[in-house]
Amino acid sequence: MAQYNEIIHSSNTSGEGLDPKDFKSAAAVRWCAGCGDFSILATLQKAMSEMGVPKEKFAIISGIGCSSRFPYYMNTFGFHTIHGRAIAIASGMRLARPDLSLWVMTGDGDCLSIGGNHFIHACRRNMNVNILMFNNEIYSLTKGQQSPTSRVGLKTKSSPLGTIDDPFEPATLALGAGSTFVARGIDTDPKSMKELFRAAHNHQGTSFVEIYTNCLIFNDGALKPFTDRAIRDEATIWLEHKQPLLFGADKKKGIKMDGARPRVIDLNDSRHSIDEVLVHNNEDSYMAFLLANMSYDTTMPRPMGIFLDIKLDTYIQRSEKQLAQYYDPNADLMVLLKGDESWEI
Repeated sequence: MAQYNEIIHSSNTSGEGLDPKDFKSAAAVRWCAGCGDFSILATLQKAMSEMGVPKEKFAIISGIGCSSRFPYYMNTFGFHTIHGRAIAIASGMRLARPDLSLWVMTGDGDCLSIGGNHFIHACRRNMNVNILMFNNEIYSLTKGQQSPTSRVGLKTKSSPLGTIDDPFEPATLALGAGSTFVARGIDTDPKSMKELFRAAHNHQGTSFVEIYTNCLIFNDGALKPFTDRAIRDEATIWLEHKQPLLFGADKKKGIKMDGARPRVIDLNDSRHSIDEVLVHNNEDSYMAFLLANMSYDTTMPRPMGIFLDIKLDTYIQRSEKQLAQYYDPNADLMVLLKGDESWEI
């Protein structure tokens, strides 16, 4: 059953002059010490306080999992729903309350396993919902089983000999399903993560933000090869609209196209120049797929930031256009029932 959060009311209902603490509930936060979910919570509270939206206009919807404790810790409206169904419930809320800013908190298991069907259809319908998926590549709340993003060979309680399933690449899946906003961040980089949350909020349509977060109990260090601060500059590349794809501590490495495939070039090498470097365009769906697929290649830096941000009619807008075309306030019900599309048996 859905859980309804009662907002702790304050005198400020305008959305202006809010502080992150205005979004903190009275509930004790019960995640493991050192969990990246704390960073995501604090970052979203800060981002929401700067959006100029009254907190009564936010709703947090979650399913089941560590990430799904989120509604309890937010001083907003919230629903803690059932496993994998948060997006379906959020879609219904969107139809009933187009005025709300809706945020789905989900994990890689909750979203991509039992909730996978709801996820892909929300993407293709372009529901105006923000989906934040915490990806730690493991089921954590249920004590360490493999998830749809667990890597081949990972030994877990449900794959003691090592998983043999190829994992989903969430960004590629979201793009393939038709999401109009796809982004990726890291829990240890709150400054960049906040910008992704703001961009997702400003987008009209399905916004999907994957957030790498370390589970120090059941999958500690799995993401370290590209999230560790000591190597992050070399192992990741930040996607910035209309800017060249450069990375490295000195920004002297770039991505260029070699036929239909991207490859790394070293700009310290006199044989290469900045003119060869691919310029990111987050309005180009082909480029978004290209960059998302780089995540499969261990020789390439892992892209972070906004892959795609395009404008298409949302599900609500399409519904309104359809209703406007066929709605007739003077229609006679009996005439309709006896019209050309009725028959006798």
